[in-house]
Amino acid sequence: MEFLKKLFTAPLHHFINDDFHEVVSRMTLIDKFLFLIMHSVDKLGIWHRLPVFLGLFYLAIRRHLHQEYNLFNVGKTPVGVRFNPMDFPYRTANGEFNDPFNEGAGSQGTFFGRNVLPVEQKNKLRKPDPMVVATKLLARRSFIDTGKQFNMIAASWIQFMIHDWIDHLEDTNQIEELTAPREVASQCPLTSFKFYKTKEAPTGFYEIKSGHLNIRTPWWDGSAIYGSNAERLGKVRTFKDGNLKIARDGLLLQDENGVSVTGDVRNSWAGLSTLQALFVKEHNAVCDALKREYPRMGDEELYRHARLVTSAVIAKVHTIDWTVELLKTDTLLAGMRANWYGLLGKKFKDTFGHVGGTVLGGLVGLKKPDNHGVPYSLTEEFVSVYRMHPLLPDYLQLRNINANPGPNKSPPLDEKVPMANLVGHKGQKALDLVTQNVDGTDRPDHVDLPALEVYRDRERNVARYNQFRRALMLIPISKWEDLTDDKEAIQVLEEVYGDDVEELDLQVGLMAEKKIKGFAISETAFVIFIVMATRRLEADRFFTSNFSEETYTKKGFEWVNTTESLRDVLERHYPELTEKWLNSTSAFSVWDAPPNAHNPIPLYLRVPPQ
Repeated sequence: MEFLKKLFTAPLHHFINDDFHEVVSRMTLIDKFLFLIMHSVDKLGIWHRLPVFLGLFYLAIRRHLHQEYNLFNVGKTPVGVRFNPMDFPYRTANGEFNDPFNEGAGSQGTFFGRNVLPVEQKNKLRKPDPMVVATKLLARRSFIDTGKQFNMIAASWIQFMIHDWIDHLEDTNQIEELTAPREVASQCPLTSFKFYKTKEAPTGFYEIKSGHLNIRTPWWDGSAIYGSNAERLGKVRTFKDGNLKIARDGLLLQDENGVSVTGDVRNSWAGLSTLQALFVKEHNAVCDALKREYPRMGDEELYRHARLVTSAVIAKVHTIDWTVELLKTDTLLAGMRANWYGLLGKKFKDTFGHVGGTVLGGLVGLKKPDNHGVPYSLTEEFVSVYRMHPLLPDYLQLRNINANPGPNKSPPLDEKVPMANLVGHKGQKALDLVTQNVDGTDRPDHVDLPALEVYRDRERNVARYNQFRRALMLIPISKWEDLTDDKEAIQVLEEVYGDDVEELDLQVGLMAEKKIKGFAISETAFVIFIVMATRRLEADRFFTSNFSEETYTKKGFEWVNTTESLRDVLERHYPELTEKWLNSTSAFSVWDAPPNAHNPIPLYLRVPPQ
């Protein structure tokens, strides 16, 4: 076998990019062959133009290779510890007892994992200066929207998900300050700002010796509305018929300090709180349905089953509705539906159940969860690519829904509210951002968000753009023209970084990168999605071995299986709104967009426009 490896690898090295020789040398013979296929397609830059079935094959190869070579554990893994999943047929308050072999995996306070090994940057935290980078390269000159593809609900949705998954523990004893250099001071919303450092904790592990802790539960467990611990959960429950607290007008309740009563209240705004309120209503509607179906169920049992159902609905909407609008191509439509239903599709799965493993039956309903030998977590790199603030427009458009519908059901525009006025506890008058504490109270110091994001990646030892791409087996850039065709942007990149493309910050590269047609994000960010979107489902027993009528109840299981989109959820709670105003197929599209046209060609046989 070793002879065959050497025989195969020798000519391979002449074909593949030098940057990948090391990782290929560690691959099995089969993986080397798969890498060769993937790399050949990458060199031609054509995967997104391939017929759908070939594009799915490419993505399957890439996912497999990332699962093998881009999942790194941070922290120690328990050995010989096991609990009986039947003792915990529900989602716990802090995320414990999901993985039968590791009771703490995915719980509040566990380490962020890694897709790329840490890259020490302590001597480069301010090189080049984050405020220079942010001002010259990340400040919005003009908003470029996505046409009819993505709307404000879609931009709000991703923050709703972030409040479910990830937030770093800060070190409140260590305060950092960034000050704008003279060359950009007059262009910055803040000449300086203070913030807490991310708390660094020893892992007790020999390979990655320190890491950062997640104060949210990274499972897809709806913690944005339930909270990530028992204390927060106790504040949002009514303890009657399983219900959560909600105001009579259908919005979130406010406490005596004006802070919303919901699972996660940090850095909130109108878009986030609206979605939190909608899914509190969804949870309560599930409770009511279960109560009617199973009148002997008590408060705790109703709550636990409704949480399972509501969390699964959120995960399903994100997978086959939101992501499909974010990455609007036939290949990703097929890929995301295959993640949930498998290549055999919904009708087959609804009729015969889960058949044929991941490929044919999908990730949801697998016989057992699969973490690929690495305890479940979300990763530092996932945090970095999920920064999608550029999707937010400058203004929120308020429309008069009491008027008669116009063309395509479009209501007339009443007012344009600056987005800055909707951020923070009391709103915001400046062009910077109010940050909040975990309890939802405003902090006294505002922050320059783009500058802080650049700093955070460096502080958390996230690789810079080119090294990030290499580690993900993506061909790195060798000159600025490989990144963008924008001549003005190239000129500014040279001003900030000189000719050294290796110094390019990840956030800048993600924003500047040439985008695939139909993608609202960069391909580099998408590659992290490939592995982590899969992982969120297949590592969770409530989407795999415990995704069943026995765990969810027959009524609850039916609720999940018959909900296909956010539109379905909205129609359940606001039928008059969707009937009168929603013209588009997806609630994440601009609502007056035309419905998706019927395509007679089977999805897997379609060819993307060239």
